[in-house]
Amino acid sequence: MARVYDKKFQPRKFKEGDLVLRKTLPLPGEDHGKWALNYEGPYVVKKIFLRGALLLTGMNGEDLVRPKNSDSVKRKIHDV
Repeated sequence: MARVYDKKFQPRKFKEGDLVLRKTLPLPGEDHGKWALNYEGPYVVKKIFLRGALLLTGMNGEDLVRPKNSDSVKRKIHDV
């Protein structure tokens, strides 16, 4: 099973300077309705660590306190 999974698995690849959206996680006891936003952002990838951790910066230049896993962000699609 692992060999079949590894064959189809495509890791997300980011570069420094990419615009990404961060997944929002509802806190326990907080109402997260059906129409609540699933992602927030955009953020800029400032630094990439080993194993897929990303250090993000807000559009105003303020760094996020903790690095985020690449599984919890997605690339922002630019409107043309």
